[in-house]
Amino acid sequence: MPQSMRALVAGKVGEPTDVLRLESRPVPTPAAGQALIRVKATPIHASDLHVLRGRYGFSPEFPTVVGLECVGRIEALGPDTEGLKIGERVITVGVTGTWQEYLAADTRRLLPVPDHLSDSSACQLAVNPLTALLLVTHELGVQPGEWMLQTAAGSTVGRLVIQLARHLGIRTINVVRRRDAVEEIKTLGGDEVICTEDEDLMQRVAEIAGPAGVLEAIDCVSGDVGARVSQALAPGGEVVVYGALSTHRQADPAALTIPLLARSIIYETKVVRGFWLYRWFSATSPQDALRVLSQVRGLVADEVLSIPQGRPFPLEHFTEAISLAETPAHGPKPLFVFEEGRGKGNG
Repeated sequence: MPQSMRALVAGKVGEPTDVLRLESRPVPTPAAGQALIRVKATPIHASDLHVLRGRYGFSPEFPTVVGLECVGRIEALGPDTEGLKIGERVITVGVTGTWQEYLAADTRRLLPVPDHLSDSSACQLAVNPLTALLLVTHELGVQPGEWMLQTAAGSTVGRLVIQLARHLGIRTINVVRRRDAVEEIKTLGGDEVICTEDEDLMQRVAEIAGPAGVLEAIDCVSGDVGARVSQALAPGGEVVVYGALSTHRQADPAALTIPLLARSIIYETKVVRGFWLYRWFSATSPQDALRVLSQVRGLVADEVLSIPQGRPFPLEHFTEAISLAETPAHGPKPLFVFEEGRGKGNG
């Protein structure tokens, strides 16, 4: 095992391509209860870039390595560590700092994954599919046959929500920005699609679900769209907000707003609340987190949930990978991959 490894290190808060540097760092030594993971693949998420820009829900101490999930193999175990074995293929659960070749992690935060699951799918299990499952089955109480509204239906989580809702018999009203996205969402299995480019959200919801509106909604846009979603709720309805895509490149916290109507909130007793996966991990025991993630693993293995193939990049090509991650309708999610031979990769 080498003494040093490659890591993508951010020296300070700023634009990702300005503050990230490829560095050589010592390979960590696993402590008791930890495993050393040789990382095979790790995705670039929008939240990783939010952390680097200083607009996320937490700010690490810099210099830092970001990255929210990965797949790899156990290279070594710390002293008196049981339950997993060297060579086992695992994903990390609620572990940060994955944009590096090796990672020491608590074994309670590792979930074995079968070899037939691709590196691309495995390294993306613990953020987007888990978020979709938690939103639909834990955060909201939508029953089979009921309507659920979601914004940004064409996003990664949005597509997974559509697949999961079909599996559970839940009917979806899917909000998109562009007319050219409508047919694709319907093909994916979305029951109804509202295009805000040329349709009125509240009027269409009333036409679809009846004048009372819908009782359950999820929103990752915030801003004016999030406000209209709250207005489209039935009295006593609930919207869970899990993102703010409308303010994607803004770092000022004051820009992340949802202009709610007090009258609607007070007299119709609607609920607007947040969901943040990082806080869920912090508040959930490792055993419970692994249990829910094993459900996700099963849904992906059974092809109920389909994770699009990512596009691999070696760590050296991080500027190109991050640029792709921020391109509108960028297609495949960029993944950093580490081949067996040092410095190799395909991008």
